[in-house]
Amino acid sequence: MSEAMRDAFGKRLAELGAENGKIVVLDADVSSSTKTALFGKAFPSRFFNCGVSEGNMVGVAAGFAACGFHPVVSTFAIFLVLKGADQIRQDFCYNHLPVVIAGAYGGLSDSFDGASHQSVADIAIMRALPNMEVIVPGDAKQAAKALEYALGRDCPVYIRLNRNAFPNLAEPKDFAFGDRAPIALREGADVTLAATGITVHAALEAAELLEKDGVRAAVFSVPFVKPLAPALLAESLRQTGRLVTVEEHNIMGGFGSAVLEQLAPGGVGFKYLPIGIADRFGDTGPYDALLKTYGLDAASIAGKVRQFVK
Repeated sequence: MSEAMRDAFGKRLAELGAENGKIVVLDADVSSSTKTALFGKAFPSRFFNCGVSEGNMVGVAAGFAACGFHPVVSTFAIFLVLKGADQIRQDFCYNHLPVVIAGAYGGLSDSFDGASHQSVADIAIMRALPNMEVIVPGDAKQAAKALEYALGRDCPVYIRLNRNAFPNLAEPKDFAFGDRAPIALREGADVTLAATGITVHAALEAAELLEKDGVRAAVFSVPFVKPLAPALLAESLRQTGRLVTVEEHNIMGGFGSAVLEQLAPGGVGFKYLPIGIADRFGDTGPYDALLKTYGLDAASIAGKVRQFVK
């Protein structure tokens, strides 16, 4: 089934609101887009439209958290992370407050609004903050599970959400989201593809293309960027000796950097190829076309991996 993360997130938020009276939701005048309006309709006394004032919204949420509530703050990722950065650091992280930070329209997914609305540095910023956890779901199911997980934490958790609909990934039956481990989706002995967010879908398609050329690619979905558990990736790399990370984010300081930081001290030797946005701003246009422009479609990923494994 294809479903947008924002839809799954909004529906699950409203459901959890019925179970937990301590959940309050704050949005920055875009609740119809982020789908927090579903919570607002169901629980108007616990929903707060703070207007286009992201820093103020974060400060209000910190007050709620300090008083025993569990706030969920939501707006477009770029405005939440950049305009609320000072308050997120000072109020949420320094004081170790349990707040869910939902960054909607992450990556290039606000495609037609261009660089001013596209968030390609948020993972790097948020994972650098002490006490912050960072989750980048790969599908709608993971988005809903990320919300459940984050509401059970005693620290701030950033969840990066995509605007568009994607099919749900076929996860192993024994997978438990709360374990925070990478999800093995495909076995392979020639190269390890570790992807986060919606790029998992393109990585899986790329693996199918590569198999036609005799290249067997292992594919992992990695929703937890921080904390990142490297054991399964290290195990795969002992067999393949080649690592490719794929992300809808600047390759500087993002998911790939996080993976290397965890794997390098372990002494596993491997060759490395980062695939992401090469330190530039986004363009304006249809989402699929932008992903292709930045080499994040299946054919582009497969082409880069072919050259890498030669």
